[in-house]
Amino acid sequence: MKKIFIYFIVFPVFIIISGCERHNQGTSEPTLVLEGRTMGTFWRVSLAGVSPERKDELQKKIQQQLDGDDQQLSTWKSDSVLSRFNQYRGNAPQPISDNMADIITWSLRIGQKTHGAMDITVGPLVNLWGFGPDKQPVKTPDQAQIDAARALTGLQHLHVIQSVEGAYLQKDLAGLYVDLSTVGEGFATDHLARLMEKEGINRYLVSVGGAVLTRGMNPQGEPWRVAIQKPTDKENAVQALVDLQGHGISTSGSYRNYYELDGKRISHIIDPTTGRPIQHKLVSATVIATTALEADGWDTGLMVLGEEKAKALALRENLAVYLIIKQGNGFTTWMSPQFKAFIVQQ
Repeated sequence: MKKIFIYFIVFPVFIIISGCERHNQGTSEPTLVLEGRTMGTFWRVSLAGVSPERKDELQKKIQQQLDGDDQQLSTWKSDSVLSRFNQYRGNAPQPISDNMADIITWSLRIGQKTHGAMDITVGPLVNLWGFGPDKQPVKTPDQAQIDAARALTGLQHLHVIQSVEGAYLQKDLAGLYVDLSTVGEGFATDHLARLMEKEGINRYLVSVGGAVLTRGMNPQGEPWRVAIQKPTDKENAVQALVDLQGHGISTSGSYRNYYELDGKRISHIIDPTTGRPIQHKLVSATVIATTALEADGWDTGLMVLGEEKAKALALRENLAVYLIIKQGNGFTTWMSPQFKAFIVQQ
């Protein structure tokens, strides 16, 4: 049996650089930083101008909301709404929340625009390669196993139905398995932002995993800024610094979640076309968009496409995109014209 080396990185893709981390230099305005765990990763909320007396109240509300999101979207919880849909073998429409309907509708739209590169039905392949609830393989899956898993995928088999009674999800392939991990962090981040607004808070930086969204100014009256990390799991070095200007940002990278099997590095990003982990030289794709959900969906599709197709898609769809490409022993970068409006330094 080949030995499997597993690399689990507990910090998010982004290094958060904000006024909250400077201990209020030159200002007496209160700052509040809240943190916790959700969806197998970490969440963080940095607030400007919020009384510390609200910490326990907000911490509880945030965690309860995130726990609710996880109960909707998780493939790791057997009793989640999504898991129950995946376990269902019929083709009758199943009731879902409006939030889940929005997530899936947006995911299907991005899937179409990426020609299937971003595919939320890729779950059977994700599980086959050991990045879902199933155990990691002890040997590389063979072509027959890959073909069998691919036969259970396809965006055309998944349908969102909106009616006066509510939203429903339907599949016309019994074994279809939906995996929303590519967009879950982005949705949860946007949902946190809506919670902050509901609580009367309009100056914040919220993040779940590698998805981030900001509003207003930090405690120093300056823009919230986020650093894109260099593509390595061995250091926390800054590749570029951006001013989000009230937008969402998300990064997908092949250097974060992987293991080694039979002497090869196995990336968690699966190409739905080949049924195999990506192997090209694009190692990181960052997207800035109006919402974190939108950014979270696009970045995965870009990573699957690879450098040249990702560039073409970014230009065609007018996306704010920053790519990091492996070249020899180092890296090169590329940014779309739209991304240049957000860049502070690189």
